[in-house]
Amino acid sequence: MTYGKRQKSGLTAAWVSRAKSKDKPYKLSDRDGLYLLVEPAGGRVWRMNYRIYGKQKTITFGRWPELLLGEARERLLDARRLLAKGVDPVEQAKLDKIARTLAAAHTFEAVAAEWLDKIIAEGAAAMTVKKARWLLAKLYPAIGRRPIREITAHELLLALKKIEATKRYDTANRARTAASQIFRYAIATARTERDIASDLRGALATPKTTHRAAITTPMEAGALLRSIDDYDGHPLTGTALRLLAHVFVRPGELRWAEFSEFDLERRVWTIPGHKMKMRRPHAVPLSRQVIAILAEIEHDSGYSPFLFPSLRALDRPMSDNTINAALRRLGYAKDQMTGHGFRAMAATLLNEMGCWNPDAIERQLAHADGNSIRRAYARGQYWEERVRMMQHWSDYLDQLRVGAKILRPQFGHSGS
Repeated sequence: MTYGKRQKSGLTAAWVSRAKSKDKPYKLSDRDGLYLLVEPAGGRVWRMNYRIYGKQKTITFGRWPELLLGEARERLLDARRLLAKGVDPVEQAKLDKIARTLAAAHTFEAVAAEWLDKIIAEGAAAMTVKKARWLLAKLYPAIGRRPIREITAHELLLALKKIEATKRYDTANRARTAASQIFRYAIATARTERDIASDLRGALATPKTTHRAAITTPMEAGALLRSIDDYDGHPLTGTALRLLAHVFVRPGELRWAEFSEFDLERRVWTIPGHKMKMRRPHAVPLSRQVIAILAEIEHDSGYSPFLFPSLRALDRPMSDNTINAALRRLGYAKDQMTGHGFRAMAATLLNEMGCWNPDAIERQLAHADGNSIRRAYARGQYWEERVRMMQHWSDYLDQLRVGAKILRPQFGHSGS
């Protein structure tokens, strides 16, 4: 076969497809150094010979027909650009292959699993880990196996929109926040360069927030307390309801309460930081009424370390739905009262008394204060007031329960 003048302007696709094999390999030259090596067995390979640092080298771009003529010319142009910068295209190809291999191993799901292990090692609360794992799992079907470096904002948006389409707007927004944490961790560990989740702020629907249902009037609170006294479910669940009304911690903090955390002599419950939402230890003054409730709970550390163990597994606390299920059993719908609602009830009624420092109330609720110096100061300044406040709160609940005249705080004693 002869190619004459036509070969000077380069090969054509038809030419390449008609090339016949011979007894020995031979080249069909294109332009700018690109050629097609035709092998005796019929294979055809795109190559380029070049010289760098005084050495003659050859780079293979790919095989025909997997790599067509136009694509081979693009690869050639990329290689020549590297040479112009003094970069060896063969060595760069090896580096690119390593990068692709690493990227394939660093999928979104793999990086997320690594991040979850990290926060567990750092002492994240079990519920925090559980929620994060649940949110991230909703994204895995769409982007879990994708190299995290290659995921685009549009891909992530489509995954979030699928959640949003089920009318779970809050879940979709929280999933975006969880994804952002993974991308930020990937940046910190050199697996990607940008947090694409941050680009999606404002892209999802954010319906008006509805606060957790709570009873916040004295009359309704009294009726609730009387209903709790008449609770006919499991006795330990009724005890948990009574205790939650007095201490108004987060339901999860009550669930995970252990006997070892209570100092009955000093009359304080110290919740470890890893069980708290804000990751800081929290002290709860114990009123006389709370001490009496705790005395009703049979304590056997060999049986379970928890005040309220699960009925199915003694090494686990009661279910996170137990309190709310008990309230439903009492006839309170989910838009009337929740386990978390005891906090709103206490915050509202204590503030309405007008005799407690709002900062003392906030501190007892374990709400965050962004200023670490002010936070430390508040902890010391308001402790005695919180002791008096918690005793008065228990006395107040007793009065509401029987429908008697409401007590005013007695500031001359600490409730001992």
